[in-house]
Order: sequence, then structure tokens, then C-alpha cells
Amino acid sequence: MRTLIRDGLLLTQNAQRDIVRGSLLIEGDRIAAVGEVPEGPVDRVIDARGHLVIPGLINLHTHLPMTLLRGVGDDLPLEEWLRTRIWPVEAHLTAAEVKAGARLALLEMIAGGTTCFNDMYFFADAVAEAAAEAGVRGFVASVFLDFPTPELTPDRMESEARRFHARWAGHPLITPTLGPHATYTCSDKTLQTVARLQQEFGGCLVHTHCSETRTEVYDVEAKTGHRPVAQLARHGLLGERTVLAHCGWITKEEVRALGASGAGIAHCPVSNFKLATGGWLPLPELWEAKVAVGTGTDGAASNNTLSLFETMKFMALGQKQHRWDARVAPAQRVFDAATREGARALGALDRLGSLEVGKQADVVLIDVRKPHLTPLTDPVSHLVYAVGAQDVRTVLVAGKPLLLEGRFETLDAAKVMAEAQAAAEALLQKAGVRPGAAQQGI
Repeated sequence: MRTLIRDGLLLTQNAQRDIVRGSLLIEGDRIAAVGEVPEGPVDRVIDARGHLVIPGLINLHTHLPMTLLRGVGDDLPLEEWLRTRIWPVEAHLTAAEVKAGARLALLEMIAGGTTCFNDMYFFADAVAEAAAEAGVRGFVASVFLDFPTPELTPDRMESEARRFHARWAGHPLITPTLGPHATYTCSDKTLQTVARLQQEFGGCLVHTHCSETRTEVYDVEAKTGHRPVAQLARHGLLGERTVLAHCGWITKEEVRALGASGAGIAHCPVSNFKLATGGWLPLPELWEAKVAVGTGTDGAASNNTLSLFETMKFMALGQKQHRWDARVAPAQRVFDAATREGARALGALDRLGSLEVGKQADVVLIDVRKPHLTPLTDPVSHLVYAVGAQDVRTVLVAGKPLLLEGRFETLDAAKVMAEAQAAAEALLQKAGVRPGAAQQGI
């Protein structure tokens, strides 16, 4: 299949950040030409006039099935939110409900130009199956905790991780990873198990929460004698194949350690602001230390959307406000975080994150013929400060259209939303929570 995306403004996100007015040729699942396209027959032509053409956005930290918990337990601090709202409801989850929630998340992400995600949740097979069926690229973790999940008891997590990895290794869209939840929920023994499996699986990605709140940092230090970053390092889990979510409570010394280790960070400003975690990701220092910092939405229960355009804007504005410096988080570097830096954190910059010949054809078209996007003076500025998910018109992953001129191609939107609504209502009923009254705990 040869696809021609014709006559758009291409934000290549290559090393030079070239912006080219021209066309993009896709052959199979790869980009074959950028800008000047050779003559020849094509199977599909997509008109990109009046559109920005960008690499697919990368959501570096999320929990897809938590779309079912959107609006449950709002306006609470993290520890109370987890203990009194989220965990009691999640205890009743089934694989079918997880798949329904994951499909809803995939529908939302496709509509918003996200083509790749890094997920950690229960019933990993259900998440991976939903993503593969929808055609979205996913890094999906086997979760490790020191207490039972709706799916597994701790003694079964290692064997299930082996089975999950064996099933999905080598899949063209799904990459199996390891997800120790956090240093405050994983003992030394659990972290040692994850480190051993990472080596056994050939250095697969490890995805974990880290230093999200001050309480977490102090509790881990009191329990282990080490802050979360050092606790991970002690067990060999701080390296180029590690993505740490949040990191709002890290020190300058830890920034240097992260830079030396090669670990990546998923910055989730919307979720952190909403849960009032209090800390600020030291973004300028992390950039100076050459740390790969990508963008994450976290789950829809704490965000409450999966829009990376919203995340980019919060990332830029939050840093400017916190540092009293409008120059501290420029639009280009923030756009980098949602594309090539997310790919670098995943160890996938050789195939994702930019529009370059030979890379995977994960491509998004944004219609800029809108009042709020006129005049088009600086397209990168528009992407960070003005574009919304509603402006996305076409999305391709591995050369396959998932959204084509506003029409979903791989998911039945009405069916997905109806099934998710029913699953959410059933889940809340099992948990004894009335829809719409979760904040009062009724």
C-alpha cells in the first residue's frame, strides 16, 4: 500500500526541526519520502492542504482503562484519592470492563492525535488486545505490587509477566514491558524480581511511578533508608530502559543521577496540578542533564482527559509561572517532549518521533483552517498554545488510517462509548458508588 499525503506543512521533527511545505509518501508501514515525492502510482491520496502534518504524539505515562473512573473522586489529594475512591472501585474490575475502558481511551487518543502510549494497569492482555485491534502502538506493562490486584495475587505476578512477555514479544504494535507500580508499593524482593526479569527479557522497558508526592518520598526513605530514585538504582532499575512517571519531588543530586543513568521521565503536569502534588518537575535542570523528558496524561481519573495538546500547554505554562521566566519552556522543546523525546525515553527514536525516511509512518494531520488557529504565523507555537484535540482530522499508525478526515476507521465510536458507559455504571454499582455522587462517597 502506497499512501501520498499531499501538499501539507510538514513539521518533520528531524534533528534540524525542518518545516517543509510539500508531501509525504508512505510505503507499507514506513515513510518513503518527505517534501519532494517522486512520481509514481499510489493507492491512496490524502489531501493535506490547510493542514499541519506532524509525527504522531506519544503519551509516555497513562492507565488507559481508568477512563471508566473519569469523574470518580475528583478534588482529593493523591493518597486519599487512591485509598478512599480509586482502589475500592478498582477491586471490582473484570477483564471485560478493562477492555471496554481501554477501547474508550484508544478512541479518545486517536481523536486527539496520540499514536503511541506507555501504559501500566491490571489485565494487561485486555489492554494489549484492545490496542492491537484498534491499530494503536502500545508499550504495555505487566504490573507488580506487594498486594493483590483485581487480577492477580503477588505470588502469580512473575509467572504472568513471563506469559505476557512470551505472548506479545515481537508484535508489530505491542511492546511488552515491566511495571513495578512504585517504590512505596514494591518491596526490595519485588524490585529484585523485576530487575531479574528485565535481564531475562533482554533489557525490556521498566515503567514505574517515582517521587510523585512529598509523602511518598518521605515514606520510602523512612522504610528503606533511601529516596525513591536511589531505591530504584540499588536494584539496577535506573537505566536507559527505565521510564519514571512524575518526579515532581526530586533533588538536584537526583537530577544528576538521572542524567548519568539515561533514564527517561514522563511529565504529567495536568494530573499533578489536579491532585495538588505540590512539587514541580525541575525541567530546565533535567534538560541541562540531557534527560529525555516526555509528556504523559496519567489516567483519565486524575486528568480528566487524554489530550496531549492540553498536556503540552500545561507543561509550558506551569514551568513559566513557577520559574518567573517566560523563556524557560519554549514551544519547540515542549513539542519535542511529545514527539521525539518521548520516543527517546522509550528507546525508540530510531523508528518513532519524527517524519523521516525509513521511520514508522505514524502521522497526524491537523486542520488549521479555524478561527482560533488564524493567522498561521508560527505552527509550533500553535501546536503548544492553541491547537486542541478537536482540530485533528486524520491519524495513521504504521501507514494505516485510524482516523480519516474525521471518520474513525478501526473503531465503532458509538458502540465503544455505549459499552464503556455500561461498564462504568456496572463497576460503580458493584462498588456501591452511585454515578454522579462519587465525590461525596455516596
